[in-house]
Amino acid sequence: MIFNLFAPYAEDFALFNLVRYTTFRAGAACLTALVLSLALGPTVINWLRGFQRGGQPIRADGPASHLITKKGTPTMGGVLILLALVLATLLWVDLRSGLVWAALFVTVGYGGLGFADDWLKVTKRNTKGVSARMKLVWQAGVGLIGAVWIVLLLPSPVATGLALPIFKETLIPLGFLFPLVGMLVLMGASNAVNLTDGLDGLAIVPAMIAAAVFTLIAYLVGNRVFSEYLQLHSVPGANELAVFCAALIGAGLGFLWFNAPPAAVFMGDTGSLALGGALGAVAVATKHEIVLAIVGGLFVVETVSVIIQVFWYKRTGRRVFLMAPLHHHFEKKGWAEATIVIRFWIIAMVLALVGLSTLKIR
Repeated sequence: MIFNLFAPYAEDFALFNLVRYTTFRAGAACLTALVLSLALGPTVINWLRGFQRGGQPIRADGPASHLITKKGTPTMGGVLILLALVLATLLWVDLRSGLVWAALFVTVGYGGLGFADDWLKVTKRNTKGVSARMKLVWQAGVGLIGAVWIVLLLPSPVATGLALPIFKETLIPLGFLFPLVGMLVLMGASNAVNLTDGLDGLAIVPAMIAAAVFTLIAYLVGNRVFSEYLQLHSVPGANELAVFCAALIGAGLGFLWFNAPPAAVFMGDTGSLALGGALGAVAVATKHEIVLAIVGGLFVVETVSVIIQVFWYKRTGRRVFLMAPLHHHFEKKGWAEATIVIRFWIIAMVLALVGLSTLKIR
């Protein structure tokens, strides 16, 4: 909004010229989202406590320590992330950017599903929430619409092509099948972050790290000079997604203030599904879907651990891990929660560096 209001007067007022720079607006969006999170946090948490009373229902088959350390903590803190993210984005982004609106649609759409799931859990006092089938139907619907929306905004042949990292000229033409691939990326990213969200700070920091990587990627592919120099597939207008990603980082930092151990609030499915959807949408729009799997490798490993556990248990009646997702396996082995979280953060940072290296290795 600020860009649309002041950019027309940039030639007459030097100060207004700042809004023309994506880097300035990205930094401003990050700080705005952080301030909004910190300011709204106490009010949102008190509101959540007011109607949840018993806090988030704890799985009876989960780590025994959770019945003590997590009991009574309110969930649905993703509402705080969404408020700060959406408001900061709308304030600093170019409102004419269709890619940003598509990313917001996916983010809020998945966040709405998470809100419904959390609401059912806290009001019915069980851990079931929305049925698995309904979740998949909703995620597929929102994901397909989001993917088609993004495809319609991108130029051909980039729109329906799958880019491979490292191979500069390679673009696998998928045609009408690409929206289905995009839908799967969005659904996969959303569910992967959701599965990772099980310990205080475990999901939000890797999500912010991935968002930081995609802030840079969005800026580079949206800038013709940089995209040509790095031999990336240029995506006109993608630089506005850098503002969106920066706002996500700021919202995440503000949430982490309240989610740091011992957490005063959990993000719940409201936050985790939305965060994954946001990252997936940016990856699809910037043509870095595979790089997302590298940068978000921690989320991938957590998801794979669940798939392996379920598959092997149904096949043999035995478990591969003491408990899935993987972070619970290490809890069962006696690792301290802080140890698991910090080590997973380190892994996320290493994977982010690996993902960034693909931008230069061509």
